[in-house]
Amino acid sequence: MTPIDIQNEDNYPVSDEALIRAVMTVLELHEVDPRTEISVVITDDEEVRSLNAQFRGVDAPTDILSFPADEPPIVIPDEPPYLGDLIIAYPYAKAQAERVGQDVNDNLSLLVVHGALHLLGYDHDTPENKAEMWVKQADALRVLGISESLLPPLEDEAH
Repeated sequence: MTPIDIQNEDNYPVSDEALIRAVMTVLELHEVDPRTEISVVITDDEEVRSLNAQFRGVDAPTDILSFPADEPPIVIPDEPPYLGDLIIAYPYAKAQAERVGQDVNDNLSLLVVHGALHLLGYDHDTPENKAEMWVKQADALRVLGISESLLPPLEDEAH
């Protein structure tokens, strides 16, 4: 059993295995406890728009939102640590991939890598932080066998 919980109530055509592998790759590269739990929710643009408005003050959909657990990750005796939630707007992410001619599953893996890095405390709010985060993304993408050419389109998106 994996500690990565994929929730896809609308049955969007995603590879749970690819998403789990993307999260686990980030966790392994950062030597995070392999029992660490993360939820990945695949939903629609409206749900993500609503969450984006509520938590970021941006009344628009986006590709992915990251909701980290408390710092440090929540630890309950005899329970695995909980890192947080990733919420993906599948229609938005699919359109994003199609717009730049990328495979949607590769784009989803990139988004999960990006979101998992946010859960670990990385950000791209300054040029220095962005440079560090993009190196970590590139490292994970190499392990996953996904082209780093996905990174420039992500740089153009507001997160």
